[in-house]
Amino acid sequence: MKQVQVKVRVPATTANLGPGFDCLGVALKLYNTITIKREVSDKTSSGMIRESADLFFKSIQQKPFSFSSAIQGDVPISRGLGSSVTLRAGVVVGLNRLAGEPLSQAECLNLVIQLEGHPDNAAPVFLGGFTVATDETILRVPVLPKLKFIAVIPEIEVETKKARKVLPKTLSFVDAVKSEKQAALIAAAFAAQKYELLENAFQDRLHQPYRKKLLPFLDKVIEAGVKAGALGGFLSGSGSTIICVSLSHEQNVARAMRKALKNISASMHILEVDNKGLLVS
Repeated sequence: MKQVQVKVRVPATTANLGPGFDCLGVALKLYNTITIKREVSDKTSSGMIRESADLFFKSIQQKPFSFSSAIQGDVPISRGLGSSVTLRAGVVVGLNRLAGEPLSQAECLNLVIQLEGHPDNAAPVFLGGFTVATDETILRVPVLPKLKFIAVIPEIEVETKKARKVLPKTLSFVDAVKSEKQAALIAAAFAAQKYELLENAFQDRLHQPYRKKLLPFLDKVIEAGVKAGALGGFLSGSGSTIICVSLSHEQNVARAMRKALKNISASMHILEVDNKGLLVS
């Protein structure tokens, strides 16, 4: 008997980690669950769901079947925590299971990267842990639970398209080299699991200086977290979530970051890394 329903639990992600623009990402223990069910009539309505389904069926060269979808969970929309990739990955992987798994995990990942336009969120969603993704290669390493990601999530939506529009078309050579060095240090620190090397490593000149126009409190929140004991901090994806990384005093870091936002409504999460990636049931 063919399976008629599948649930895909997909972790939130934080991408860029400062200077690792469009290539560094981490899966976090905050989740959305996407339920895909075969139906007599197609009840999908979201353009993102329809787009994901169309690409999937085109890739397997099979006749599309009707399905419904539902999403539940805690990953907020347009906050820089990968809400769009949770939906796209859930749809592609869910449909793949209902279709008898004609695609491998790597092929599903490639479809989601096509849909997203960049691999920084998609790679950790599928593989878990910390990932470095280029156009040809993805490196994944697990992250120890002692490293905490303290996320302050303002009640402010930032659309990725809008956040990309504020970026410059060119950069100075000095800024590019500075960011390149920092991104290499971050990757090496995670690969070696020497997290103390992450102190002051998230300094970026590629996107954060320009996105502060949308989130003028960014620097103050990071500075408050560092003073309270964090190794450093960064804008998560294109925002509005701000994350500080810490090996200790995470409660103090969270309180300091929240206080720095003053009267802006926000939620807080102290998160560990999800090393498993998405799960199908």
